[in-house]
Amino acid sequence: MRQRPLFATILSLGLLAAPAAQAAAWEDELFELRSRWEHTTTALEASRREAALEALAEEAAALAEAHPETSRVLIWQGIVLASLAREAGGLDALGAAKEARRVLERAVELDPEGHRGSAYVTLGALYDRAPGWPVAFGDDETAERMFQRALAIRPDGIDVNTYYALYLEDEGRTDAALEHARRAVAGRAREGREASDEALRERARRLVVRLQP
Repeated sequence: MRQRPLFATILSLGLLAAPAAQAAAWEDELFELRSRWEHTTTALEASRREAALEALAEEAAALAEAHPETSRVLIWQGIVLASLAREAGGLDALGAAKEARRVLERAVELDPEGHRGSAYVTLGALYDRAPGWPVAFGDDETAERMFQRALAIRPDGIDVNTYYALYLEDEGRTDAALEHARRAVAGRAREGREASDEALRERARRLVVRLQP
């Protein structure tokens, strides 16, 4: 009789361990995906970047299909797709850009903070760069709203301040663009995102030089 509670305990531990192991598996896959994205966007030669991002987008789609309710997975799928759209350029980028918007909007339904604002930064950049209706979904007001949401969550972020500064420069709001570019230069790089944040910091430095009197 004593063995039955012990057996039940072992069984319950096994059932609890299975979801934990599954979570660890997708986190490991996501870490690998993120690391390869970081290398691709900051260190890989330009001629190989688009093909590498296409391969990463396929892997991100498979991971998202396996974990459709995991916001962080969807956010990284959106980031990869947005990077692919930027690299492809022109009409070839529209499919990736539209899919990036779709998965990022789903991600923020699951996590209103969008993984510390990362989803909103990417959405802002997408709305800023995409052509407007009827070709695509580009919209300056929506872009600014997305950047403002990201700033409310992470006001010193190198990424959001750089992209918002570039947006403001395009809008002719030079003083505000310079302020956010300086914030980006002074920001702290995120753990695991050092290479991409430092690349954005350098971009912000060039923007400061261009904008300051």
